Amino acid sequence: MMASPLVLQSIAVFSSTPSSNTHTSPLRGLESCSTMLELKQFHSQVIKLGLSADNDAMGRVIKFCAVSDNGDLNYALQVFDALPHPDAFIYNTIMRGHLQLPFPRKCILFYSRMLCDSATPNRFTFPSVIRACSADNAVEEGRQVHAHVFKFGFGADGFSQNNLIHMYVNFQSMEGARKVFDKMPMKDVVSWTTLFTGYSQCGLVDKAFEVFELMPERNSVSWNAMIASYVQSNRFHEAFALFRRMLEEKWALDKYLAASMLVACTGLGALEQGKWIHGYIQKSGIELDPKLATTIIDMYCKCGCLERAFEVFNELPHKGISSWNCMIGGLAIHGKGEAAIQLFKEMQREMVAPDYITFVSLLSACAHSGLVDEGRHYFRCMIEVHGIEPGTEHFGCMVDLLGRAGMMKEATKLINEMPMSPDAGVLGALLGACKIHGNIELGEKIGKRIIELEPNNSGRYVLLANLYAKAGRWEDVANTRKLMNDRGVKKAPGFSMIEVEGVVNEFLAGGRAHPEAKQIYSKVNEMLERIRSSGYVPDVDGASMHDVDEEEKEKPLYYHSEKLAIAFGLLKTKAGETIRITKNLRVCKDCHEASKLISKAYGREIIVRDRNRFHHFRMGECSCRDYW
Repeated sequence: MMASPLVLQSIAVFSSTPSSNTHTSPLRGLESCSTMLELKQFHSQVIKLGLSADNDAMGRVIKFCAVSDNGDLNYALQVFDALPHPDAFIYNTIMRGHLQLPFPRKCILFYSRMLCDSATPNRFTFPSVIRACSADNAVEEGRQVHAHVFKFGFGADGFSQNNLIHMYVNFQSMEGARKVFDKMPMKDVVSWTTLFTGYSQCGLVDKAFEVFELMPERNSVSWNAMIASYVQSNRFHEAFALFRRMLEEKWALDKYLAASMLVACTGLGALEQGKWIHGYIQKSGIELDPKLATTIIDMYCKCGCLERAFEVFNELPHKGISSWNCMIGGLAIHGKGEAAIQLFKEMQREMVAPDYITFVSLLSACAHSGLVDEGRHYFRCMIEVHGIEPGTEHFGCMVDLLGRAGMMKEATKLINEMPMSPDAGVLGALLGACKIHGNIELGEKIGKRIIELEPNNSGRYVLLANLYAKAGRWEDVANTRKLMNDRGVKKAPGFSMIEVEGVVNEFLAGGRAHPEAKQIYSKVNEMLERIRSSGYVPDVDGASMHDVDEEEKEKPLYYHSEKLAIAFGLLKTKAGETIRITKNLRVCKDCHEASKLISKAYGREIIVRDRNRFHHFRMGECSCRDYW
């Protein structure tokens, strides 16, 4: 903005006047201000020159106070209130200040005041106001501001249009976002990316991909956003397919995309892909910030490579709480409770204060390893020493620990004494214990309660039905299945995945969709024949929710998804190589016993990650010691 003649004359007078400061003009002197004390000194000099009503001079004062890190918005408002005719720049600055704090509602109200004072908005007004409406979830005001954008002639302004798209996305109104987008005369990468990210946030990932494919040009942000959309929706196969396309088009990874793809590797158990991405991070010099480091550790832990996770953890120059928690949690899911406790003690020696998540991981480690006394000790320590109030996750771990150990009365007592209502996770831990120890009466009571808490969770019905089946109560099994059918609840299909040569292969129980199904089934039959000579007998306990004879129960067991995956691994890997399987459900007793025998018969280590934990099968034994 050009200074008025009066301002220029005042600058000249000030420049010729002796001062303890520099001989620069007061307006340029503002650039050297770094504190409110210096700003107030500058402000007083400007007032002495008669510029207290000048929008240019006061606008500079207000800008420092309203939007700088060392400013004071209240002081800016006092200066504003003394101005007779503040212009759009000053209103915009005050609104930006409110938005930064953040006070989005006050930003909206100030825009209303601007209109009442007959100050005309300009192209810099609307982005802040639109963002304020979005942040405040002010739907009605947002629509009115949208109308004002066109009323004041800024319907073609890219900044305003992109902010409007983002606002409607935040309102979860993709119809509104799409209308703004379709009317834009010039669409840039930002508008395309904002639109498809919005579809993704609303759970419309396929629609998001349609928009992504229509983009005339893409940048690294749009690639990252679309891949992240697939990852956040647990659609890891699509994420990998798009990732491969991106590499083919010669786009480089940054730390955000690397983190997304490491999560996808974790979800699929794709260790080789995860190793490649980790190697890329090291070679390309991508900054290994605490979040990315933790993601790498988590990937190695959950892909069954605990040794490499420890190497990454130990190489970190500075270990944040998230890294400690991740490593303790990794030891927990591998059933290494004693090692998790030792790492926790090392964490304390390093003077790193544990938090809520630390104790979830530690108590989970105790539960997976049957460390009852240690679990009780750390539960008390969490409350009495560290002052952390236990949440449902902590109670769930303790109920799981006590229940697995057969201490049903103590587990039930703990549930009854919880300060909050137990959720399905806590009650599910007790129901699982009832199944292990054959406590049908308590299990039935808890099972019915859980089903009402989570009526759409098929696993809850299946567990209760299996409890009835174990007791031979087939009429109750039938009633449970009928209840599932009446409510339209479908049993989640079991599937297992195995990565071979960088490709993740997925198997369904009894499925024959794989192109090498004939060879795989032949290998399964060979495996079963070999382990029968070692004493394998199919474990049909709870294998079916139907009252059928033993022979009929055995048939589905032979072709469970993990057996198919192991057979494929034996076909495609070299003698002595570790076979790594990821399963979406809990490993059944039959597959657990068969995997132990297969590991000995073929001289292979077989690592299976199921829904709850890892099982390392080696020479006929499992790391869980049959405690899972």
